[in-house]
Amino acid sequence: MKYIAILALSALLTTAAQALSKGVLGEWVTPDGSTVSIYRCGSDVCAKIAAVSSRAPSRVDTENPDPRERKRPLCGLEIGHGFRLTSPDHAEGGHIYDPESGNTYSGWMTSNGNTLRLRGYVGISIFGRTETWTRAQHDVTSCRA
Repeated sequence: MKYIAILALSALLTTAAQALSKGVLGEWVTPDGSTVSIYRCGSDVCAKIAAVSSRAPSRVDTENPDPRERKRPLCGLEIGHGFRLTSPDHAEGGHIYDPESGNTYSGWMTSNGNTLRLRGYVGISIFGRTETWTRAQHDVTSCRA
């Protein structure tokens, strides 16, 4: 009987922890201090810049390969689309735009608690780089696009 009670408590705690965890979805702080919102967009997962840090290299899309887009604000810019959730903590198969380089990469993302690993790559995953973001611990005042 004691064994059944321990199993039931363990299952309850695991379920409660999963319910509290948002997985990859939510607000994430990038290394430069900007905030990116990762959210459901239809059946996919998308990402957009929710707040631009004062430490960010620019507030506009200066590195965009299309000269007509170089004055658009980074605030509110969709930088990720087409990701598919394979579990609450992992999304893959999407594309991520890097405003610092102006390049778009294939990508995947994996969360572990308050840490998100985002990998952007060309061709296959070994030809890329991983950036680590942290979950925002405060309400984000979203910028206006």
